Amino acid sequence: MYDTQYHTQDLSQRTFLVTGGAGLIGSNLVEYLLKYGAGKVRVLDNFSTGSLANIGEFKSNPSFELMEGDIRDLETCCGALEGVDYVSHQATLGSVPRSINDPITSNEVNVSGFLNMLVAARDAGVKRMVYAASSSTYGDHPVLPKIEDQIDNPLSPYAVTKYVNELYASVFSKTYDFHTIGLRYFNVFGPKQNPKGPYAAVIPLFIEAALDNKAPYTNGDGETSRDFTFVENAVQANVKALLAEAIDEHKVVNIAYGERTTVNQLWNRITEITGIKVAPEYMEERNGEVRHSLADISKASEIIGYASDFSVLEGLGIAYNWYLRELPRLKA
Repeated sequence: MYDTQYHTQDLSQRTFLVTGGAGLIGSNLVEYLLKYGAGKVRVLDNFSTGSLANIGEFKSNPSFELMEGDIRDLETCCGALEGVDYVSHQATLGSVPRSINDPITSNEVNVSGFLNMLVAARDAGVKRMVYAASSSTYGDHPVLPKIEDQIDNPLSPYAVTKYVNELYASVFSKTYDFHTIGLRYFNVFGPKQNPKGPYAAVIPLFIEAALDNKAPYTNGDGETSRDFTFVENAVQANVKALLAEAIDEHKVVNIAYGERTTVNQLWNRITEITGIKVAPEYMEERNGEVRHSLADISKASEIIGYASDFSVLEGLGIAYNWYLRELPRLKA
């Protein structure tokens, strides 16, 4: 955790629920809330993708509570929200390839589970719900940078599910006066992101390859570009969105660094950090992937005061040091 405080309010009398709290963004958010004195931080997770190790250090904290459960069950969602003031809904089944291989489960978790959380949060009368939206919603829209109201055709089942989230959130705002904020994340990375498994993200895979002094595999020619976003920027966005002044409609904002990095440039930066001299090995392009991505973050700045404090290079250095320490445990 970094010595950067993103709020001025007293959190000691406030209760937070973080769904997917054992995942990358969720566990880092939990760490922040506990560090700055939240009265209660409850995590709801079924550990299908999150790791108990990500939140193990919080078990002795009297303000921390773990609830193992699945957002696909409405009763579980309602129980998790008892006595909660604010909810950060980070539970989602990510990965474009996963959704292509199993669109039904992606839909059950990302759509039905999301709707359960919306209903439960509305009925519980929470003060604010923030949820994980996705840059995949932009689909094949060609214009860069990506602006929130300019989207096009989704390219994967995952992208469809995240767009449906936004549609449901908008309907709940107009129909029930239950206003939420969606954070369209752009390729978030950082400590507590697992490099293991068939759907691991590119940065932990690249760092693992570098630590093993092996050539990484990359899909396509390496000139695909992304707006890679260090996890602390996503934590900041959640905190500021949760505690922002009252809103009177559904909001969606981009959360990114605001700079485009190709996969080849990414590997070059990692080799600069590690000092290894190995070229990547190229494979076929993956279906459902957009070629380039870059965010306009001005709306997030305007609405919640977001600022992309951590650069990609800074984030890579922090992530590398974390994997250097933790990779033996992850491989065990």
